[in-house]
Amino acid sequence: MDIQGLKDIGAQVRRDIVRQVHGSQSGHPGGSLGCTDLIVALYFSEMKINDSKNSEGFLDFKREGIGEDLFFLSNGHISPVFYSVLARRGYFPVSELATFRKINSRLQGHPATHEHLPGIRIASGSLGQGLSVAAGAAYAKKLRKEDRLVYVLMGDGEQQEGQVWEGVQFCAHKKLDNVIAVIDWNGQQIDGSTDEVMSNLDLKAKYTAFGWDTVDLDNGNDMQHVVEAIQAAKAKTGKGKPVVILMRTGMGYGVDYMMGTHKWHGAAPNDDQLKVALDQLPVTLGDY
Repeated sequence: MDIQGLKDIGAQVRRDIVRQVHGSQSGHPGGSLGCTDLIVALYFSEMKINDSKNSEGFLDFKREGIGEDLFFLSNGHISPVFYSVLARRGYFPVSELATFRKINSRLQGHPATHEHLPGIRIASGSLGQGLSVAAGAAYAKKLRKEDRLVYVLMGDGEQQEGQVWEGVQFCAHKKLDNVIAVIDWNGQQIDGSTDEVMSNLDLKAKYTAFGWDTVDLDNGNDMQHVVEAIQAAKAKTGKGKPVVILMRTGMGYGVDYMMGTHKWHGAAPNDDQLKVALDQLPVTLGDY
């Protein structure tokens, strides 16, 4: 798929995000909007996934993912973007997005496995755990001699969790050069800026010191740059080191009043705010 096609999908996903959160009056739009381009690029361009269909016409999802590239969402609170991308990619009906955070919905506020939603491999959102799971999956692929990659997305506030650094050390120790981690470096977390809450200092220097290779992505909201960064990271795999993409994004990207502030980390727009947001986000694939 060309860059314009990916941009069109991204625009529709951003509409899906704000509509989901508005519909339930609950959820996390800020980080979801900021990470849209990355997750769209992975699922529609850069990851190898099983494209075979089941009897219902949706992708035939196997949770173990043998022979596939895998993606783990560690910062599970940005589930609106994940659900939208999975639905638009063909894992389940797009119309199901209307059930987000509703009673008896498979689309829980944080991704959950007990609902058996296709595309969801782990329950996530208890921050700090995603890299550990990705490391285990990557190690298993090594043992099976699979030539496939494991991706994991983490937040920058999440880097304050000690378990992240245990995972960082394990990946380097085991030479898991089939791991590509991505950090959404937007500088915001639920209580304020990361610098105010607990500074991450120099993440590039930290990961380098722990034995990782790094890729700088200065604009994670430019689809061309996102695709180029993923491809640069892929080119570094298989060389004895895990790889991390340091991705600078804007919290709330695409909706002017949500951009650059932690206040939209976990808040839902009202009716008037939804209209303003949708006026800024074009319909490209059709609303659910």
